[in-house]
Amino acid sequence: MFIQTESTPNPATLKFLPGQTVMPAGTADFPSAENAGASPLASRVFAVDGVTAVFFGNDFITVTKGEGVEWDHIKPGILGAIMEHFQSGQPVMADGGTAPSGHSEHTGEDGEIVGQIKELLDTRVRPAVAQDGGDITFHGFDRGVVYLHMQGACAGCPSSTITLKMGIENLLRHYIPEVTEVRPVGV
Repeated sequence: MFIQTESTPNPATLKFLPGQTVMPAGTADFPSAENAGASPLASRVFAVDGVTAVFFGNDFITVTKGEGVEWDHIKPGILGAIMEHFQSGQPVMADGGTAPSGHSEHTGEDGEIVGQIKELLDTRVRPAVAQDGGDITFHGFDRGVVYLHMQGACAGCPSSTITLKMGIENLLRHYIPEVTEVRPVGV
């Protein structure tokens, strides 16, 4: 098994490509080791000292390291944990389950607008940020303000504010006049 790595716009995050499907559908975000119980793979990766977050996409694993930790010191351990997991035959998610991820539900009078927002995110935004090892999901819509949740490499990325304001906000405002602003939400 050969695992490729790619840098991301977030210097604290690396993208690992195991050459096979990680999540057949959706994504899984583990912002801390306490959240990793649902995934044998995430648990193995968190066992490497210095790992602070793990994110799964269709064919990649994004790992975030702590401040003051060097990639040269932890990358071999992460590669070993990923290789060990896939060779063990264990599932990525325990009990065939999936981690909670994806768009938040929205009920109310703005349902049609929210549907348009989610459609644009799914077709234009999420594929692009997945290439950088992250994901951006809908969290809420209130009085013209769209709230988005940043995951994987996008969480804590220095360029995420620019991506939100210059990219996503402009895109949504162009296609949906009711949108006036885009803001990130915390975990």
